[in-house]
Amino acid sequence: MPSLDAYTTPHFPALYWPISVLPGEPQYLYGVKDAWRFTLFWTLIVFEVCHLVASGYALVVQWRNWKMMLGAMMVYLALAGVEALMAGSVVGLLLGTIYKAGDFRMSTWIPFIWAVINVLVLILSSFSIQGGL
Repeated sequence: MPSLDAYTTPHFPALYWPISVLPGEPQYLYGVKDAWRFTLFWTLIVFEVCHLVASGYALVVQWRNWKMMLGAMMVYLALAGVEALMAGSVVGLLLGTIYKAGDFRMSTWIPFIWAVINVLVLILSSFSIQGGL
């Protein structure tokens, strides 16, 4: 871990191209608060986009009732925010605590990847599977 004087939290999103990285280009997170914040932001973004696509498809399919479907779209986006707040907070705090306990540096890609994993779990759990999760 760098000294506390030298470390500054990278600006969000701080993603870098991981193939053939130049020295000094990768940015890392060291604190629990930083990991939580990045994970929460990415989870909010990914959940909102996913719910926007689903509600947009519903709007196109049910165009005759477009006023009602716009209301449904707003409800979808509000629920996505609540879901992302809960999922992003839990995962972000767990990630930050685990990395801090191991004294590891966390790439800024890790919160993004976990946000995508969160939304994939949400999509998978929406299907009725015999035997289920």
